[in-house]
Amino acid sequence: MPEEQYMRRAIRLAGLGLGWTSPNPMVGAVIVKDGRIIGEGWHRRCGEPHAERNALACCTKDPAGAVMYVTLEPCCHQGRTPPCTDAILENGIAHVVIGSQDPNPKAAGGAEVLRRNGITVTEQFLQNECDALNEVFFHYITAGRPYVAMKYAMTADGKTASCTGASKWITGPDARAHVHTLRHRYTGIMAGIGTVLSDDPLLNCRISEYRQEGPCPAAKPRQPVRIICDSHLRIPLDSRICRTAGQYRTIVAHTHKDPQKQAALEAMGITVLETADAEGRIHLPSLMDALGRMEIDSILLEGGGTLNEAMLQAGLVQKVYTYMAPLLLGGKDAKTPVEGLGFPAPGDGIRLTSPAVTPIGDDLLIEFNVPSPHPESRA
Repeated sequence: MPEEQYMRRAIRLAGLGLGWTSPNPMVGAVIVKDGRIIGEGWHRRCGEPHAERNALACCTKDPAGAVMYVTLEPCCHQGRTPPCTDAILENGIAHVVIGSQDPNPKAAGGAEVLRRNGITVTEQFLQNECDALNEVFFHYITAGRPYVAMKYAMTADGKTASCTGASKWITGPDARAHVHTLRHRYTGIMAGIGTVLSDDPLLNCRISEYRQEGPCPAAKPRQPVRIICDSHLRIPLDSRICRTAGQYRTIVAHTHKDPQKQAALEAMGITVLETADAEGRIHLPSLMDALGRMEIDSILLEGGGTLNEAMLQAGLVQKVYTYMAPLLLGGKDAKTPVEGLGFPAPGDGIRLTSPAVTPIGDDLLIEFNVPSPHPESRA
C-alpha cells in the first residue's frame, strides 16, 4: 500500500537522528498531497525543530489539505521548541497518520488536540515498527532511568580474555568498528574501575565521520558521557580518563569519602557522585536514578564480569550485545562476560529474548532483549 510506503519512509528518516536527539525521541515525518511527497523531515538534534516542523518548512507546494505521516504523536506542549500541533493546524493539514503514541505525559494528547480542531487522525499505523525506533526513549520516560545495553566480546567458548588476562584482540576490526557506532548511539558509556586500571581506556567514540542522507551535512560522532564505577576512588589522576576529562564529560561514582581525591577529580572537571548501599558498595539503582535526572537516557555498559553481574542482578539491563569470535581459548580461570556466584540452576538464570544474529566480518553480533522486571538485589 502507498500509505505503508510513506510511513516506512518516515521511519527511515527518523533513524537519521540516531545518537543526536537524546533525550528526545527519534521522529520522522512525510507530507503527501495528490499522491506525491511534497515535504519530509526528521528531528535532527535535541533543541532543534521537530520532524513535523522540518517537513512543513521544506514543502514544495502548499500543504493545505495534505496528509502527514509521522512516526510519533505530535507534541502539544511548549518544551524546548513550540508545539507541533500548532504548526500542523496553521498549515491546514487535513489528515495526520500517527505510528507511536507519546508516553510522555507532558507531550501526549496531540492526537486529541488535532481531532478537536477538525483534523482526521489515524493512530497506531505500523506501530510496532515505529515503536522499535524509540525503545530508549520509551524506557527513559516511563522508568526515569537510562536504558542500559550491556556489550561484550567473547570467544566461541565464552571467554572474554585468555588465562593470562590478554584480551586484545578477541574480535576483528569490523566488529571493533561497529562498537564505536554503539558509542555514538548511546548517551553514556559505563565501565568499572577494574577496566580502567587494567586497560587505561579512553572510552570515547573514534569514528571520524558519519555521512547522513539528505541535506543534513556530515558530522562528527557524538561523544558519550563516561561513567566510571569506582567505590574507593582508586582511579589514577594520570589515567587517560582523568587526563581527557576536559574534553569528554566524565562522571565517577563512588562510596568512599576521600575529600582530597574528590577535590582533585573535580578540579579536573570530573563530576563525582557518592551513592552507597548498606554493605558499602555502589548502589546501582540510585546511581541510575541520578543519571536519569542528568538527562542521560541510555548507557552502553562496557564493564567487566563483576559490574555486568551486579547490573543484571539489580535488574538494570534492557539489552545485550554479544560479539562472538570464531576462537577457542579455554582455561578454567579465564574471564567470562558475567561473573559473580552465578545462578544455582539453569531455570534460575535470566533467559534472554528476541535473539537477532548479524555477521560482522569474521565475527557474529548477537543481540538480545532482557525481560523486565527482575528483582532488585544487593548491588
